[in-house]
Amino acid sequence: MNKIEHIGIAVRDLASSNSLYEKLLGATVYKEEYVESESVMTSFIQMGESKIELLQACSPDSPIAKFIEKKGEGIHHIAFEVKDIHMEMARLRNLGFHVLNEQPKKGADNKLICFVHPKDTRGVLIELCQSIQD
Repeated sequence: MNKIEHIGIAVRDLASSNSLYEKLLGATVYKEEYVESESVMTSFIQMGESKIELLQACSPDSPIAKFIEKKGEGIHHIAFEVKDIHMEMARLRNLGFHVLNEQPKKGADNKLICFVHPKDTRGVLIELCQSIQD
């Protein structure tokens, strides 16, 4: 794993959360994007080499909607940048971690993504991210 790529924060209202985090961090949202595979609308704020990703559910059965219903708004996941997501998934499986995706899927911000089950990481949902090369 190369670095923390982003911290994902589940929010009820993306527009008001964008405003709040822009004020708090003194930075602006540089991108909003709908992620069909997760049924979420996302926005990103760059903070040095890492980012903050705000996530708003677009359907009641979205993972973000379920998270907010159970735990309320707050930190949803920590994402790590990897060079080769397939190799990293295999490495983690070989170490006994439960990777939630059979294959990486298209995520926000031009990334391939997959998740590691939080039961294996003491309650923290871990996302692996690899930039998609055009």
